[in-house]
Order: sequence, then C-alpha cells, then structure tokens
Amino acid sequence: MSENGVTTTNPESAGIRARCELLEIFWHENAVEAQPAAVDTLRADEAVRLGVVPLRIEDGRLVLAMLDPLDTESADEVATLTGMAVRREGMERPIFMDLMRTHYGTTASKMADALAGDAEAESEELEHNLDAIEADDIHRMAEEPTLINLVNLILLEAIQKRASDVHVEPFENTLTVRYRIDGVLHVQDPPPKHLQPALIGRIKIMSGMNIAERYVPQDGKISLRFEGRKVDIRVSTVPTLYGESVVMRILDKSSLALDLETLGMRPEVRDTMDTLLSKPHGMFLVTGPTGSGKTTTLYASLARIYDPQKKIITVEDPVEYELEGINQIPVNPKRGLDFAAGLRHILRQDPDIVLVGEIRDAETADIAIRSALTGHLILSTLHTNDAPSSVGRLVDMGVEPYLIASVLEGLLAQRLGRRICQICRQQVPIDEDISHRITDQERLLFDGKVWEGAGCEKCNQSGYSGRIGYYEILKINATSRRAIADNIPVAEFKKVIAEDMQTMRQDGILRAAEGLTTIAEVLRATQDVDEESI
Repeated sequence: MSENGVTTTNPESAGIRARCELLEIFWHENAVEAQPAAVDTLRADEAVRLGVVPLRIEDGRLVLAMLDPLDTESADEVATLTGMAVRREGMERPIFMDLMRTHYGTTASKMADALAGDAEAESEELEHNLDAIEADDIHRMAEEPTLINLVNLILLEAIQKRASDVHVEPFENTLTVRYRIDGVLHVQDPPPKHLQPALIGRIKIMSGMNIAERYVPQDGKISLRFEGRKVDIRVSTVPTLYGESVVMRILDKSSLALDLETLGMRPEVRDTMDTLLSKPHGMFLVTGPTGSGKTTTLYASLARIYDPQKKIITVEDPVEYELEGINQIPVNPKRGLDFAAGLRHILRQDPDIVLVGEIRDAETADIAIRSALTGHLILSTLHTNDAPSSVGRLVDMGVEPYLIASVLEGLLAQRLGRRICQICRQQVPIDEDISHRITDQERLLFDGKVWEGAGCEKCNQSGYSGRIGYYEILKINATSRRAIADNIPVAEFKKVIAEDMQTMRQDGILRAAEGLTTIAEVLRATQDVDEESI
C-alpha cells in the first residue's frame, strides 16, 4: 500500500519504484499536468520513441515523466535534443499513457493529413509523373523535418500496435499503408499520394539503400530505439507499376517469446521436444510455410537447451534476432557464403549443436545429413505442408532414404493462429457455420459453447491479442525408421505413423476448447493440410 492509499499491483512497476526510492527519484501515482512550454521541447515521435513526457522547466532543468526513470540512455538523449539538463520522475503506465495521449496524440494519419495541406493541384500532376522526379529532389523532400516525423510515427505506431510488418504500397491514385497485426493486415488511413516519392525515399535513406535506384529490388535495415530497447527493422523494396512497394519487417526482440510454453505448445508436445533436443546427435526438422513461426520455435529450442559447456553455432539468412552465448553466422551469397558453404566451415569450429536456417538444396541437405551422422545435433527448417511430407522433400533433393532413416530423430510441423484476448473473452453458443465444419468427436469437446473475444481496449476491439502455435510432432521410432528406409509413398507413411502423431488441426481444436483460440482460426490456419479429416 502506498502513502496515499493507492495499491501498486504491477510487480514490474513496484520493482522500478523501489529502486527509484533508493535513488531519490520522485514517483507519481496520480495524474499530473504538463506545461505547454515543456511539451514543446520535444517532437511527438521523439517523445513516443524515448518513452518520456516533459512536465515542466524548473531552474533551467527539464523535468521528465518516464515509464522507466532508470533508463538513463533516453534521459541523456533528451538532454542532447533539448540542450537542457534533465530530472527524471517515474510514473505508472496508465497515468503516463493518458499524459502521452493528451500532449502527443499525433498519429501518423493525422500528420499525413496536415502535410497534405493545399497540395491537391500540384499533386495531381506529380502522381502521374513520379518517374520524372530527380533523385536530388527526392533526397531534399525526404530530409524535410515534417516528412521525417511522419515516417518515424508510422514505425512507432506499428511497434506500439505489436505489428510484425508495415506495408507501404503505391497504386494509381492512392498510397496505402497497412500493418500486419497477429498475422492479419489492417489498413491505416492513407497518406496523400503526392507524398509517395518523399516518404519512400525517406525509408530508403534510413535503411541505407540507393535512393536513385528505383527499378531494382533492394534490401536494407533500420535500427532504432523505442522505450529504451533496440528494435531492428528489415526493409525490402520492389518496383511496381506505380512506384516502389516497401515492406518493413519489425524485429522486436522484447516481443520474442523464447519459451515453448508461451508459444502455445501443450505439455505433451513440449515433453517430446525435450526428448528430441536432448539427443547428442541426429537431425530435428521444423516445417511449415513462410511466416508460420519456424525460426521462433528453433530460437526457443536453442534457449531451452543452451549450456555454456556446449558450442552452438547457427547459419541464417538473415540473422533475425541476436541470441546471447550463441555464434550466429549471416548468409552472404554475394561473397560466396551460402548455407552449404557456411555449414561446411561450421563443422571445423568444433560445434556440438548446429542450426541451419533452411535446407534449400541438395548440397545443404547432404552436408547436414552427414554432419548428423558424424556426431552433431542438427536443427533446421523445411518448407512442407506437414511433418510427414518432409521425408519426401529430402528424397526429392537427392538424399538417400537409408541416410534419412539413420539420422532423422524428429519432425515438427506448425501453423500460427490468433490468440483470444484473455481480458474480454466470453463463451457463446457454437455457430452453425462452424459446427458443421468439425467432426462429431471434435464437437464433443465444446458442449455447444465456444470461446471468443468480445473486443476491448487492450485488443483494439478485435477480440484477439497475440498469436498461438498449432503443432504436430513426430518422434521417429523403429517402425517409422523402417518405413523411411523403404521409401514408401507419403500417403502410406502417414498411415504408418497415424497412431504416433496428433495433427496440427487436432492440436488447435484442443487449444480452442481451452479458450486460447477459436475454431475459426484453427480451420483457417490448418485447412491446407487437414481438409481430409473433416
């Protein structure tokens, strides 16, 4: 209980507050006002990025309200930006966010509207003559402070909303911006079309691309700090009919769940994973389409088995997140470092465990197989629809079935679905359209009622918050090993292992029965592999 009777319920805030008291940093537990003159010392994007709100100016010092007043880096940056000494004061998150909205309520769409101004007449000609704009002009426009603020706000809004990707797409008369949140694209209010060259140019400058090259795909990277943490953004551009389309993949390590339970893995699946990951040698493959969370699962697996007494090396394209204590090698084909070359050299580094980002070709598959034969634990990914199909994919690459049977220890296939918001979830009668798409046995798990999210402020009225995995895992035993060595067709192989494996659909339905996801999400995510079970 605090001095004024307010109970601090957030353990994290309580810990920060305790440390603040030791350092004699003031802690706010009630709403406070901010002076306009103090607020004006920082731009909206700077305040949001650094997680601060200037409250007042006292004796030439700027007093800052901060979510984490122990974040000295942000405080130092404010001092540099404003040219004033600062004093830090802590504040509970709800109070701080209300203060931020009140004084820095600028959104990217509002700023874009303000930038539009009276430019309709000149933009009409510009929209149809984007190719005629010189690179120097784009560079000049992209360096305008208001344009810089707009791009910063687009990125910061996306991070705040937990978006995994930002899409900036040019069409004939519009420039669209979409955020991918929990796997689904959400359209944002579009910036004016005449801002297209400057906005895309600004993104290219930030990511280190060639701003003059507009007809060749480019890749780049942006690093920024948000609320005291580092966020990396991988940027890709491709030329389209009406200009360059940009996709920015947000790699926020703080949002990365390096725990198999947090990813949504049931205890039975985790136990099998533990058994497979404890093997001293062999091969374990994670399969699924792009964006199904394979890399995250492998990162969580490495975090689970990390041991300073073991040497762990990865070769990835690209390295998405930096893992402490693990040697990570980025693929660089332009310099002759592909997966096969990287794996070949890794074996000279005396590793115990090797993660290969993806087995894409026969050479990589062959080296990985032979590495597993010589006493290494190899973890990797494949692009297949389900776990059993991985064996056929390796055979198609030219790997001998008897070699696969010798080294393969386990297969995991997965999909991602949206997680029901646990704040606003409620039980409702099962919809008839959903009921007829599940089996009688599956229907018994729900007793006529299913969970769904009603929509609240926490989940932006969507009813979903975060994502959850649906998994099927196969531990290779003597029976399945013989079937692999005999190179039987995939359809026959599925019959052989039917009793040893629960499908992704079945796993997802169990999660829906627990109120963690919805039947509709399970069916959407797994329909490409389990339609025959309906």
